[in-house]
Amino acid sequence: MKQLFDNVSFKASRDVTRAYSTSFSLGIWCLSRKLHNPIYAIYGFVRFADEIVDCFHDYNKDKLLADFREDTYEAIDQGISMNPILNSFQHVVREYNIEQELIDTFLDSMEMDLIDKEYDKETYDKYILGSAEVVGLMCLRVFCNGDEEQYQALKPSAMKLGSAFQKINFLRDLQADYKQLGRSYFPGVNIEELDDATKLQIENEIEADFKAAYKGIINLPNTSKFGVYVAYVYYYSLFKKIKKTHSSRILKERIRIANKKKVSLLLGSYLRYSFNLL
Repeated sequence: MKQLFDNVSFKASRDVTRAYSTSFSLGIWCLSRKLHNPIYAIYGFVRFADEIVDCFHDYNKDKLLADFREDTYEAIDQGISMNPILNSFQHVVREYNIEQELIDTFLDSMEMDLIDKEYDKETYDKYILGSAEVVGLMCLRVFCNGDEEQYQALKPSAMKLGSAFQKINFLRDLQADYKQLGRSYFPGVNIEELDDATKLQIENEIEADFKAAYKGIINLPNTSKFGVYVAYVYYYSLFKKIKKTHSSRILKERIRIANKKKVSLLLGSYLRYSFNLL
């Protein structure tokens, strides 16, 4: 029966998530159990596409991504794929009516990463929309489970949360993106001359995104509120650590949150959630 293959496919997506991201794995673990597989499937799909453009330098990345895009469309159309990551993803796309526009926009942003470039404001906004904001909307489709009114109400906040996460990733991965991959995402910023004043401007932008995102988190369904809040708390903690780090260090090292700290953040988040203090 296909159900066995689907189960194996979702397990593969779960394993990918756990291998690549302890923080998102923690957040997914805090969602209602029925949401685990769908969100694992979305993360697995996003992770594989990102891996093509970021890591497979000894291979034809253009062809790999083009094939991945074509295989994604075929999986959704046919309702099956022998690629377990795409098989689990198509299942979620079809069950939760995730728009192809969101998928197209995401894959378009991955294509942008095939060219080492500096971004202006227009391409910066376009990249964040595709690489982060629409991923938040895919997850929101799952969280709202067909409630269109709820989805539309929470859509702006979900996009802002994805934007905040991505901009923090840009700061955290500044060294690797610039020195190893030749990318400079922040428009009008000379990475070699990054100073605290410029860093503060970026941080103010992220702070505004977080503020807007929080308004949506507290109105999420109970099945997803705690898990999304845990991810929010983790990233906000990372953000605070980056804010305290001098601009000269940002270009030299990757700022991290220790696993022990993550456990502490989880416990604190659970207590605030349990006592309705969000």
